[in-house]
Amino acid sequence: MSSSSYEIQAKTNFSESLIWQLNRDFYHSQGIEAWREGAVPHHLSSNAMVGRTYADLIFAFLKDLAAKGQTTETVYLLELGAGQGRLAFHILQHLEQLIEEAARNLPPYCYILSDIIADSLQFFEQHPQFQTFFEQGKLDVAFFNGLSSKTIQLKKKGIELSADSLQQPLIAIANYFFDSIPSDLFHFEGKKIASCQVALNSTEDPNEMDEETLLKNIQLTFHTEPLLSPFYQSDILNELLENYRGVLFNSFLFFPQQGIQCLFNLQQLSKKGLMLLSMDKGFHEMHDLENSKEPEMITHGSMSFWVNYHTLGAYCKKDGGTALFPSFSNFHLDLACLLFLPESENYRETKAAYRRSVDEFGPDDFNSFKRFTYKHIAQMGLLELLGMIRLFSYDSAFFINILPRLRQVTTHISFNERRRLGQVLRKIWEMYFTLNESYDLAFELAGLFYDLGYYQDALTHYAFSTTQYGQKADIYYNIGLCYYQLREDVLFAENLKTAKLAFPAYERYAHLDKLDLKA
Repeated sequence: MSSSSYEIQAKTNFSESLIWQLNRDFYHSQGIEAWREGAVPHHLSSNAMVGRTYADLIFAFLKDLAAKGQTTETVYLLELGAGQGRLAFHILQHLEQLIEEAARNLPPYCYILSDIIADSLQFFEQHPQFQTFFEQGKLDVAFFNGLSSKTIQLKKKGIELSADSLQQPLIAIANYFFDSIPSDLFHFEGKKIASCQVALNSTEDPNEMDEETLLKNIQLTFHTEPLLSPFYQSDILNELLENYRGVLFNSFLFFPQQGIQCLFNLQQLSKKGLMLLSMDKGFHEMHDLENSKEPEMITHGSMSFWVNYHTLGAYCKKDGGTALFPSFSNFHLDLACLLFLPESENYRETKAAYRRSVDEFGPDDFNSFKRFTYKHIAQMGLLELLGMIRLFSYDSAFFINILPRLRQVTTHISFNERRRLGQVLRKIWEMYFTLNESYDLAFELAGLFYDLGYYQDALTHYAFSTTQYGQKADIYYNIGLCYYQLREDVLFAENLKTAKLAFPAYERYAHLDKLDLKA
């Protein structure tokens, strides 16, 4: 076994480390493929229940604006680092339903999918499930770098958004965003503060690795230097940092200097104010920051660290805004709502929605229930599974994971159970956003619909499967069975003829030949 060590980078300030560039390079090289087959897991951050939570908060904010008489100008929603677009789709689906049911005069909105990856922007523009939203003017695409962009160039509308053009507050969505942008690192011991540097090494030759492999194999070695003078040129940043002196003892602390810069940049985009919604693994309470050890870099194709929401909230309050965080202890996720707004305390609908959709039951609870379900799924029956699916807003990834058990418990079901399951399957498909993954959800749903006797539904999903994944011998066979059950004799014969020409060696077609169409 080799014991040699390769130096990748000598010690340097944590925020200037090569790891941040390697992370950006990974996404540039992978594009949408980073998410398509799970190299970067995204179910925790982009599931249908998270989308519903964001939609509830956005809808409440629109109602607050309407109460102020601000109903004519468009409200822009800017998603930073939109990645694969799945979260945006879930938000839009839920938001449209809420607005339709409200039947009241609300300001129009436009959701902006932004990223710095050209491949992702192209994917958004071409995605068939986004086209209706584009046509309605409710969706647009833009290159946007939260650390440097000063304006937003909308590709579809062909206009530039800036402080002078926005007549409503900006809503920014930073979902799993702050965990992968550069952060400074400090160590607190007693009343002393030390800045932290990091050196990068590897036991394998880094020249032979791609970004994903290198990130997985990097070894981080931390060094500290006493802070003898103010670290930042900004008085606000120095004051926020000093607030931890004498409060944290023997603790490492991520200090989101660039996260604060991003917030400042977003604030400059609209003179009317900013609402930031951000969910990530992180902490907003002081006791969670105490006794923090040397940080661990989490690798999942890319890399990330936990987010210091406590400092982001302190910056918001110092700016005169209102910071909403969970008032109950959370275990997996933190969801922040930062209101950089005049009279921010008066946004009552937004505060009430936060209490309902985050405090009382939110994405953090969803993750706990999801783990419980997977652990005890062998003991769960149909009604429990249906309840979980509905509780989780018909999320397709959750459905896929419980599908084997669902098949087991649907062999004998009542009329009402059959009807409810059919309704649930249709909602799952409505909430499904395809990334052209290898898993064929349409095919699986079609099989379930056939078993339930919903043959027209089965045909619809077999057609989508064929369009998306190509012709398959067994799909022709299953379509034939659907036509047989529906007494569509002409279509049955035409399908069987086409099937035999396409797959002449498929033996099961002989079974279709034996079916009595006059029965």
